Amino acid sequence: MASPDMQVIHQDNISVDQGARRTIFVVGLGMVGIAFIEKMLTLDEAKRFRLVTCGEESHLAYNRVALTDYFQHRSVEKLYLNQVEWYAQQDPERFLFYTGEQATSLDTVAHSVTTSKGRKISYDYCVLATGSESTLPPYVSPVGAERARGIFVYRNISDLDNILSYSEQEYVKGGRAVVVGGGLIGLEAAKAVFDLETISEVVIINRQLFPLSRQLDDEGGEIVLRRIEAMGVRVLTRTSVKDIITLDGVLTGLSLSDDRYLKAEMVIYAIGITPRDDLARQAGLKCVEKGGIVINELLQTSAQDVYAIGECASWKGNTYGLIAPGVEMADILSFNFTQVETALGGFKPRVMNMPDLSTKLKLMGVDVASFGDYFADKRGAGGVPTSKVAVAEPLTRDKAEKATDAKPTVWQLSPSGHDHSNRVKEGEVAINIVITETERGNRQAALDGPIECLTYRDPFSYVYKKYIFTSDGKYLLGGMMVGDTSDYVKLVSLVKKKKVLEEPPSNFIIGSGSKGPDDGTDLDDDTQICSCHNVIKGAISESVKSGITTMADLKAKTKIGAGCGGCVPLATNIFKAEMRKAGQAVSNHLCPHFGMTRQELFSVVKIRKLKTFPEIMEAAGVKKDSLGCEICKPAIGSILSSLYNELVLAPVHHANQDTNDKFLANIQRNGTFSVVPRVAGGEITPDKLIVLGRVANKYKLYTKITGAQRIDLFGAHKQDLPDIWEELIAAGFESGHAYGKALRTVKSCVGTTWCRYGIGDSVGMAIHLEERYKGIRSPHKFKGGVSGCVRECAEAQSKDFGLIATDKGWNIFLAGNGGSNPRHGTLFAKDVPPSMVVHILDRFLMYYIQTADKLMRTARWVEQFDGGIERLKKILLNDELGICADLEREMGELVGTYADEWKAVVDDPARRRQFRQFVNTDEHRSQTEIITERGQERPADWPKQLPPAKLCESNIGTPKSQWEWRKLATIQDLMPTDDATTSAAVKYGDSQLAIFHIPRRGYFATQQMCPHKRAFVLDHGIVGDDMDGNLYVSCPLHKRNFRLTDGKCLNDEDFTIIPFDVKQEGDNLFVLLPDSDSLDAVIGTSKWMVRQASAELASRGGGEGIEIAGVGIGLSESGSACSGGRSACSGGNASLDW
Repeated sequence: MASPDMQVIHQDNISVDQGARRTIFVVGLGMVGIAFIEKMLTLDEAKRFRLVTCGEESHLAYNRVALTDYFQHRSVEKLYLNQVEWYAQQDPERFLFYTGEQATSLDTVAHSVTTSKGRKISYDYCVLATGSESTLPPYVSPVGAERARGIFVYRNISDLDNILSYSEQEYVKGGRAVVVGGGLIGLEAAKAVFDLETISEVVIINRQLFPLSRQLDDEGGEIVLRRIEAMGVRVLTRTSVKDIITLDGVLTGLSLSDDRYLKAEMVIYAIGITPRDDLARQAGLKCVEKGGIVINELLQTSAQDVYAIGECASWKGNTYGLIAPGVEMADILSFNFTQVETALGGFKPRVMNMPDLSTKLKLMGVDVASFGDYFADKRGAGGVPTSKVAVAEPLTRDKAEKATDAKPTVWQLSPSGHDHSNRVKEGEVAINIVITETERGNRQAALDGPIECLTYRDPFSYVYKKYIFTSDGKYLLGGMMVGDTSDYVKLVSLVKKKKVLEEPPSNFIIGSGSKGPDDGTDLDDDTQICSCHNVIKGAISESVKSGITTMADLKAKTKIGAGCGGCVPLATNIFKAEMRKAGQAVSNHLCPHFGMTRQELFSVVKIRKLKTFPEIMEAAGVKKDSLGCEICKPAIGSILSSLYNELVLAPVHHANQDTNDKFLANIQRNGTFSVVPRVAGGEITPDKLIVLGRVANKYKLYTKITGAQRIDLFGAHKQDLPDIWEELIAAGFESGHAYGKALRTVKSCVGTTWCRYGIGDSVGMAIHLEERYKGIRSPHKFKGGVSGCVRECAEAQSKDFGLIATDKGWNIFLAGNGGSNPRHGTLFAKDVPPSMVVHILDRFLMYYIQTADKLMRTARWVEQFDGGIERLKKILLNDELGICADLEREMGELVGTYADEWKAVVDDPARRRQFRQFVNTDEHRSQTEIITERGQERPADWPKQLPPAKLCESNIGTPKSQWEWRKLATIQDLMPTDDATTSAAVKYGDSQLAIFHIPRRGYFATQQMCPHKRAFVLDHGIVGDDMDGNLYVSCPLHKRNFRLTDGKCLNDEDFTIIPFDVKQEGDNLFVLLPDSDSLDAVIGTSKWMVRQASAELASRGGGEGIEIAGVGIGLSESGSACSGGRSACSGGNASLDW
């Protein structure tokens, strides 16, 4: 390979030292050449290459496919693929171009090109994109065509200018123009001269029976022929030109193969193209005898560092005259130059595959399209068609609609006869069953057996359709269309994806009779929506009818969503639908404290640069002095993190966090936590595995491999978390954010690292993405996946964002998720180069963060997004709103704020103190009995069903008049602030209490145990207030809200807790309590600890359960309740039945 230290010559002949930047010289400034240059400029973000090109035409690169339009506007600038300004804006250190200058010699040894102006340019790599030229018949030499007037080809602007100029000659005006060739270019040329006022007659000469024989079968070609003839164009078929007739060097006519003479003033040859390989042949490159530079699957020629793309290239003996294969080659080559080795990891080089030859054009005023394997029905053994045809009766609209629902359907009909003509009569739909013995390499569906065709022919509207299916009707293989091509894009997509059809093939011809979209609310009333509390859909409907108007009220009434919460999205949709039925307005406000949506509040916080919860409540809250609630506090905490990403443990933010974020670990059902260190991409060293094992043994942690390729350490006590993190950090771990509404993981397969099928470096990409997005808070958790090939071992299509490597790049799937309502990810962008992946994901994630509702996964967000995924494509791929640069910039700023939250605790003694179990003692107390199962320790099971439990101070044997003030904490133990609530747990005898500080309202205390699941966790809960000013603590496990003043549960009447009075004296806090024995008899840890034997007994519905010793009044399964005061309680027996 040539040295990278090359000299490149400017237009002014000044040499420029390129240093490490490598030069790629592109020979040809046509459609394929400029496509390659554009892609290189886009993909070469590292700026490793400089591009130099020259084009022999004086024009900049223009759209040859639209040449016919030039006859209308006569402006080449309107055909430019990039306007002049685009070229002027390019950095000359990256892109130089020369027009009106042809490459005349190529020295592959010296790595240099010489041009027609004597310019010598050195290169590191040379890309030949010389295109092709129009083919002339043997009886017309190129020199003869130039000398004889009236003979033209239809290839470039110069050809068109010559045709236009010649048509204005007096001896041509009013004459006849003949187009030789009935293919795509021939019909384009015929339409162009047909529209010329100076030409009175146009004749097309075609060797075949019908035009467009390479795109259409005879039936389709006949429809086109009829349309052309209806325009007044004469078509001579099954004949050809034998020679030209001239007089004094001027064309006068043509001699045809059937010895007829055809008078003509002008002839345009459109009989094919010949690859331009003269420069390559002169340089000694291997070429095909009939034309074309030989290339391999990497587009390399026989010379080192020389490549060929477009119409000049011959791959496996084939050259391609369509623009799409040339652009595909430009894609492949630019990808391999820039993406095989990147900062995001390696990628397997892309290779040339059989190109898609689907076409859709408007020719002679007729829309024509062909796609997929559109001649599959014509190939039998040895290439001879062997078909059996069954013809259905003519279909009226009524019959067609009935046929859609009939069983068997039209597409299931068996052949009842033979018609070897394979022709369809007018108005008929035919089912062609073609038995083929295809060779290896044809479409797999065709190999499996016979194929079937559906054909529709309407000569009155010039419409013809033929679609080819596998014999079982499950897959579309290809087809052709004339007149009506409205379904082209959809059908091409079905063929390319090899997607199983979701409707009978007959629907593609006669329509589906769609019954309308499913809105997801047509479930039966007895359908179970919430499995935790067995709430059916009918209960939601009845609740709305009874006057329930908010989801919070519905939850309190039916307990729907009060368990695992997995039913909430579906329940919310049903609730909204029922509200609409009842004529009620559905509020989408964040919560009662804020009269706006999360998206609106996000905008307020962002624009006004608000940075704390009190500031936000003051600026946007309904009541300026409200504390907020368990809904708005975490939502605002997420918004603040998404904008500024300050440490969530900072005093002003700590109170906004749910328990998981408050303690940087996932709370488990027994009040302990799980620790999940980050294992980016699932890649981990043996040394780190040893550390995890050592830590798990030391702290007696239950270990499990997660579904996201991480190791979860369960059962960590709160007070041990900082010590555990310290050991993990010393080994190179950091927080995995398994506790937050944030990026969890980016799962990967091994990709090219090990797998023999790997195409992309899935591990490298996954690690890069996980490292980029780690720690970013969002409306809900989000996950990623990266698969190194289409075998999809990383299950990327079930993730919020997923990448799957193809031979062209990465396919990006968005908005997938598992869970109670799984959704398959939607293909958002195809064949994305590795360097462009981050741009798209940055936009998607930041837009989701800014616009989604609270606790809304990306799947639900996309489903409810106005305009759906297609609208998102316009916004995020096409930049329809002009916000993409802002989204990328904001994401870049956000990822730059990352800091490991675990380390922030480990390094700060004051923050470590927040993790004590009790602030008044170093004693530790287990909350649940620990059992051993499969060699590991875990908490005893919860009973399947727990009875109501209403605890009152009157349950305590000692009268309140005999209680005493007992010092249990200091002010500093609660770390109070003026901006946020704080809390702590204390131990008194065998009882546990929670103490709360609320700014400007004082101190409060309650029992620590939530009676719903007998969990000692209330000090972890969010403290809030309702619109009536009631202060409450929300249990972190299942959001039971207990009023701090009287212990009443505000959203579940089956439970109450005992509150206690608190007073401050100096720096000390005192709680009014009975003696410890009396209190332990009611709320002692030992009395309420979940034990395996008791749980099993309760689950079977037997036993006395837990007895409250020494108390004459207790609670029964019927849930006897406090009658209203803080000291009055009635009913029950002396046991708590589980």
